[in-house]
Amino acid sequence: MGAGSESKWRIAKALAPLVHNHVVRRPRSPASAGSLHLGPLGHLAAGAAYLATARRQQRSDQTTATQLAWPTVSPLPPGLELTWIGTAGFRIAYQGTVIWIDPYVTRLSFGSLVRRRIVPPSADAVARWIDRADAVLVGHTHFDHALDVPEIARRFGCPVYGSTSLAHLMQLHGLAERAVVVEPRRSYEVGPFRFHFVPSVHSKLQLGLGIPYSGELTCDHVDELIPQAYKCGQVWGIAIEVAGWRLYHQGSADLLEDEIVDRGVDAFLCGISGRRFTPRYVERVVRALDPKLIVATHFDDFFRPLDAPSQFSFNVNLTGFADEAHRAARDVPVHTLEVGKRV
Repeated sequence: MGAGSESKWRIAKALAPLVHNHVVRRPRSPASAGSLHLGPLGHLAAGAAYLATARRQQRSDQTTATQLAWPTVSPLPPGLELTWIGTAGFRIAYQGTVIWIDPYVTRLSFGSLVRRRIVPPSADAVARWIDRADAVLVGHTHFDHALDVPEIARRFGCPVYGSTSLAHLMQLHGLAERAVVVEPRRSYEVGPFRFHFVPSVHSKLQLGLGIPYSGELTCDHVDELIPQAYKCGQVWGIAIEVAGWRLYHQGSADLLEDEIVDRGVDAFLCGISGRRFTPRYVERVVRALDPKLIVATHFDDFFRPLDAPSQFSFNVNLTGFADEAHRAARDVPVHTLEVGKRV
């Protein structure tokens, strides 16, 4: 063990009692026996513990991703295409119509985030990764969900659907006419696709206490669009019907159970980053949607370029998610997709 590894091990060992002492233990019931909710210091300790075992966890998650790989015989209806482009981004195509959900291809660096640098959408990245767009649907307006949307709309002349924050972002880029501010549960149609938006919430990534960059996107000029300026805005789950199938996309790992009426969906596109900050997230969302299939998403390191070898997001624990999903719905298959591979 090298000096750096030994130091990380000592930190993790010293902080281990915090994980135990700052766990909020919820009442045990048949549905939630053994579930734990970490307090703020517990989250800090868990993060430090991850740093001490990061390589091992990355290997474990890679093994899990391989085991959960999309099956050779696709369960999708004939003609329906599904492509993951990292983070919560998807391309869904049917009968010549292509819609995108939360496409993010520019991939600003972590250094740009820390230094609060303005990173405009990359026209080159959009040209490389986005082949066609008849509509873009946006679950919320953090940069890893919305930064590239104006450039896609400009390139393809398509409408974009989402919140008032998204409409403001489009206005900043001179594309106000492309924005559709959605109404909860109102049905919209694009070609063979029908979809509606379901009120939701963002996970509290700030140690379980708050949402990062919360509130509405309000800056007055594109020159003010540092990463932190991409405020969350209204959060939506997105329900889609196409080819006789029903899909549900949840880009942030939290929910409002009372708002969900789309039970029995055929495929649940499940964002898993940040779920540890939402008590019993997997159990609750699976119970609310009762899906026939779960596709794990938003587990990759979105500060890395899309064409770089994929790595996992900090402490995302894909392996743990697979176990949680199995406990929540033992007979429901869980799969992962490779970035850019159409299935």
